[in-house]
Amino acid sequence: MTDELLIDGSHGEGGGQILRSALALAAITGRGIRVEKIRAGRKTPGLAAQHLTAVRAAAAVCGADVRGDVLGSQGLTFAPTGPPCPGDYVFDVAEAREGGSAGSVILLLQAVFLPLVFAGGESTLFLRGGTHVAWSPPFDYARDVFLPALGRMGVEAELKLEKWGWYPAGGGEIRVRIKGMGLGEGRLAPLTLIERGRPIGVRGRAVAANLPSHIPQRMADRARSLLEKMGVDTRIEPLRVRAACPGAGIFVMAEYENVSAGFSALGRRGVSSEAVAEDAVAQLKAHHDSGAALDVHLADQLLLPMALAAGESSFTTERISPHLTTNAWVIEQFAIARVVVEAPEGKPGRVTIEGRSVVD
Repeated sequence: MTDELLIDGSHGEGGGQILRSALALAAITGRGIRVEKIRAGRKTPGLAAQHLTAVRAAAAVCGADVRGDVLGSQGLTFAPTGPPCPGDYVFDVAEAREGGSAGSVILLLQAVFLPLVFAGGESTLFLRGGTHVAWSPPFDYARDVFLPALGRMGVEAELKLEKWGWYPAGGGEIRVRIKGMGLGEGRLAPLTLIERGRPIGVRGRAVAANLPSHIPQRMADRARSLLEKMGVDTRIEPLRVRAACPGAGIFVMAEYENVSAGFSALGRRGVSSEAVAEDAVAQLKAHHDSGAALDVHLADQLLLPMALAAGESSFTTERISPHLTTNAWVIEQFAIARVVVEAPEGKPGRVTIEGRSVVD
């Protein structure tokens, strides 16, 4: 396609997800895009280091011509010159801004992961930045919740944590291997996740970087004590690590017969280790009590691959989030699928994704 698609970056929740989803779909479909009012819903609008790196990474993958790729830019044109190309790529969020950045490498990955799934060969990515930072999925979630769900759709990929990266220094590193499928119809299998099945167990780790050992131990102990009432096997490992700056958090995964759900909380000054654990466990329990198959984040993240699958996909989720409805809107701008959301924002609901065009 040669006609440029206009994307309103202020739509819905008005954040960086609009840009990342639009970049991924542009790279896959070959459709040129113009994104305006980028991150208009944020306190500091425009491209931050993480978003600028995502733009340049997506451009590298599909040879896109780009204009407006500077820090703070609220307008951007992105025109792919070819299909996604497999290869070995290195992207460092810190290089996008003087003084460095702890921008999330997992959010950066969202812009290029699916394009490389549709590339005609295997790719490796080496990403540097924040691996466990606020307002983004931690590495643990991407590896233990998101990737297994995509595996059921036929995606073959691996994530490995090389270095931990916390705010504000960043300095984390992850390595990603993606086995590309090539473009074409029927490459991804549709997925239905209406029932999650019986609970199997809770797994996780409480982590502290450059901090005393009692901090992860206290987080792990408090989480285990709160989860005892669920009556499932619970294993949470306390772990001390080294990093470019101090950081702490707990990352827990609830395993069910049909799907897993992930929850996390990060430590911060003035908040006890026990309170951090209580935050993550409260999220887990809220999801468990909802009876839905998908946690709120996986529901959002599976929309794009489901839109690109060969057939109809559907799921239930604990809460329809603004991220989900905004992502659904971006998908429909590209006319590759119809997303039917059967509940208002903030409520549990069922979502159906009906593909209606071929990726070619």
